[in-house]
Amino acid sequence: MPFANFKTPQGALNKAQKEEIVHRTTAMFVEYFGEAARPHVMVLIEEIADGGYGRADEVFVIPPEYRALPDA
Repeated sequence: MPFANFKTPQGALNKAQKEEIVHRTTAMFVEYFGEAARPHVMVLIEEIADGGYGRADEVFVIPPEYRALPDA
C-alpha cells in the first residue's frame, strides 16, 4: 500500500489545501504504480502544535502571517 505522511504546523493549512495534498499525492502514486494502486493509497496529514517541534536547536512557533485563512 503506498503511504505518505505529511507533518505540518497546526493551522498552516486549511481544509481545501489538505484535500489538494491528498489528491495530488494520490495522483503521483497512481502515476508511478498504476491505477490499481488508487484504492490502496493512504495519505496522512498530521498537524503539530506550536512548540511541538524544533529546528536548529530552537523551538518553532508558526508566525501569524503563515497561518491558513479559514475555509470560506
